Amino acid sequence: MTIRILLIDDHTLFRSGVRALLQRQPDFEVVDDAADGLEGFKRAKQHRPDVVLLDLNMPGLSGIETLQLLQQDLPDTAVIMLTVSEDVDELTCALREGACGYLLKNMEADALATMIRRAAEGESVIAESMTQRLITQMRTPVRAEAMAEATPAAAPSGPRDAPALTSREHDIVRILSRGASNKDIARELDLAESTVKIHVRNVLRKLNLSSRVQIAIHAISRDLND
Repeated sequence: MTIRILLIDDHTLFRSGVRALLQRQPDFEVVDDAADGLEGFKRAKQHRPDVVLLDLNMPGLSGIETLQLLQQDLPDTAVIMLTVSEDVDELTCALREGACGYLLKNMEADALATMIRRAAEGESVIAESMTQRLITQMRTPVRAEAMAEATPAAAPSGPRDAPALTSREHDIVRILSRGASNKDIARELDLAESTVKIHVRNVLRKLNLSSRVQIAIHAISRDLND
């Protein structure tokens, strides 16, 4: 399957560089790019890409405003914020507005390609360092209360009659609360990474959650972490 990608970023050199890197991937097609949010939104409506890589801070229409437009008109398109900002408030705002990912521009090209593939499959993709920052702030009671009011992703709750987690799924939740990747979890529990992915999907379904970050916050809010 070919993953069709649109880039929206006001830095021409960065946009050109990312485009060149992504075009080396045999399963990627960069359908277009744009230097500002409004033009990016127009081109997204034209091309209807699978994934949009969207800068956060741009002149004119901001990344968040562009994200809101994309969510209204192209809800099936996965939008990944690709930014230099390591501000947790901007991360939570992006998640609240419907972004499926939040990645940092200093990441490796191969890692970016992997994250794009995961996003195209419907997964949430968030830089591990940002997940850890979010978890750290959630462990501060005052901060946790403020974030719970600010975003649905910070105060997830499943139905009371949700299926109970197995002991292995509890282990997965506990380790996820540290911001661990699937590879880290697989190593710690001596499991195949594919098995970990299945467990994570089952946890999301049972807890009626939609992302790994929500699992981590669920664990912290219920004192399920280490």
